[in-house]
Amino acid sequence: MPYIREIITDGHPTLRKVAKKVNLEELHDPLFQQLIDDMFETMYHAPGIGLAAPQVNISKRLFVVDLDDDVPGHGPLVVVNPKFSVTEGEIDSIEGCLSVPGMIGDLKRFERVVCTGFDRNGKKVELEGTGLFGRCLQHEMDHLDGVLYIDKARNIRPAVTEEEKAALAEVEAEGAALERNASEAVEPSAVPAIA
Repeated sequence: MPYIREIITDGHPTLRKVAKKVNLEELHDPLFQQLIDDMFETMYHAPGIGLAAPQVNISKRLFVVDLDDDVPGHGPLVVVNPKFSVTEGEIDSIEGCLSVPGMIGDLKRFERVVCTGFDRNGKKVELEGTGLFGRCLQHEMDHLDGVLYIDKARNIRPAVTEEEKAALAEVEAEGAALERNASEAVEPSAVPAIA
């Protein structure tokens, strides 16, 4: 039975450590499989669209994502020992994070990434991400490297305006991402919102 784990917040030392590589033999351990189930349960309860093991105080290179409601085929997914094999382009994003509650910030992300790793059964996976899915993969990968979005962001602020509160609510409740293509001028309120 999956359990809801505590999501640790900025200031906790585990969030600032580079997570340890998972020995694929660990995937056969029922306790490791329990961790994966607990991470999904915790992510859904938060609610969010992605959760990295360091966010539940486990320094392992593992994250879960589920954007299947938004993009069919993008969840639920487990990625163990992920790496980016491709990073291309650049977009502007407004992000928040379950480990930095109540805050949002502006940052740049790659427009397209290809992430390789292993699923919960040790099978190789390759995920191509653009849009919300691509930003989610990058956000979760940062957690595995001891990086929070606030380390890369500018204009970090509490959500105070109605627009920012709406963006934060979407980030925390739906895990959406505000995106402005660097080559296009778009009203932030007209664009969907990332966790």
